[in-house]
Amino acid sequence: MPENLTAESIDRIIEMAWEDRTPFEAIEVQFGLKENEVRALMRREMKPSSFRMWRERVTGRKTKHAAMRPEGITRFKSKNQKG
Repeated sequence: MPENLTAESIDRIIEMAWEDRTPFEAIEVQFGLKENEVRALMRREMKPSSFRMWRERVTGRKTKHAAMRPEGITRFKSKNQKG
């Protein structure tokens, strides 16, 4: 996991991870974190009950994985993302 993450970056990663339509690939593009690193960050930064609720919410969710999205949906840029 990148050591140079600011508190603001961590907050944005958590926000993106909670968003239904933001795939893990978008977090990787913007912050360089793979899904398992996002999961570790969420576990570290959240209360255990909140982490369990988040994991239950995103497990198997098609919109959280670009490869599982319906054909034709190729964008994942939020208005809050850089670039």
